Amino acid sequence: MFSSRLRWNLSPNPLARLIAEKRAGGAHILDLTESNPTRAGFEYPEHDILEALSSPASLRYDPNPAGLLEARESVGQYYGGRVAPDRILLTASTSEAYGFVFKLLADPGDEVLVPRPSYPLFEFLAELESVRVVQYPLVYDHGWMIDFPALEHAIGPRTRAIVVVNPNNPTGSFLKRDELDRLVRLNVPIIADEVFADFAFAPDPRRVSTLVDETGALAFSLSGLSKIAALPQMKLGWIVVSGPQTERNEAYERLELISDTYLSVGTPVQSAAAALLGARASIQDQIRRRTAANLALLRERMRSTPFGLLDVEGGWYAIVQAPRIRSEEVWVLELLRRHDVLVQPGFFFDFDREAYLVVSLLTPEAVFSEGLSRLLALD
Repeated sequence: MFSSRLRWNLSPNPLARLIAEKRAGGAHILDLTESNPTRAGFEYPEHDILEALSSPASLRYDPNPAGLLEARESVGQYYGGRVAPDRILLTASTSEAYGFVFKLLADPGDEVLVPRPSYPLFEFLAELESVRVVQYPLVYDHGWMIDFPALEHAIGPRTRAIVVVNPNNPTGSFLKRDELDRLVRLNVPIIADEVFADFAFAPDPRRVSTLVDETGALAFSLSGLSKIAALPQMKLGWIVVSGPQTERNEAYERLELISDTYLSVGTPVQSAAAALLGARASIQDQIRRRTAANLALLRERMRSTPFGLLDVEGGWYAIVQAPRIRSEEVWVLELLRRHDVLVQPGFFFDFDREAYLVVSLLTPEAVFSEGLSRLLALD
């Protein structure tokens, strides 16, 4: 009766069931997984945001498949003015941007390579386009790096793109320049998810912050207001097309055809794009202070404990290596059952071994501190 693309197990997992049980019983859960900045206690420039959304231009409908020119110009300014509007295509979200690029590059049954560990949404997004996900590993040795022999082995006749998440979610690792050089030589289109690119913890000259300047390979840089301006409810993302000019132009024309079929981006948020991007500084500063403070606390508390902390370069998350006296699932369930603290297990992100716990550095500091104390006290 229903499409095979939706053959997912919809039954709640043990963690979801326990969360529902706890909440039904009135428990106050210390949520160390908070990823929604609008619920994390930050102060937004409300007046500027609401005023931008009240523009009379919001009442006019002037559809453009790539997005309104002034909105694309605003995105170009976000990149320092070095990206022309005719390389930018607006979408309703980064997830929609993935769907557009998958439609552009792949036929049903084709493959895209995605990193492991990483965000678990890729499989769902790809399956909705009838595209198959093939994972390539990231390896850890005082920092994360691409396992290039495994990546190259994973490339097959139906490979249509390589996804890089820069910085990765949840490892917080950035792509390095030597890694990008090797990726370009593979002659496979690159999809770069750059939503956390503004949130590095320290500078690093080896780092690639964005692929919008790439000329050696066809590349698609994906980002949006959700993380950059901490405004996930505004529903504005984009694709920047880079690479050799002929290929870039052909890709952009086809993306416009795809977008013209949907015209999904709302006029009010496009009209407000310049103001929303302009207001990002204050909220980004708050997020940087919060994540840096929580990371510093995590490092301090981990000392002289059986727990470890993996190196992290940027983003909103950190990875705690727990003693292997119990499985990740048991760690997470026991922590919630006995101490009302919620963290995520590494297997949610396809870690290939145990035992890792993923925590959000976006969590309000008092909650983070108390939750961490309870975690370290779990016997």
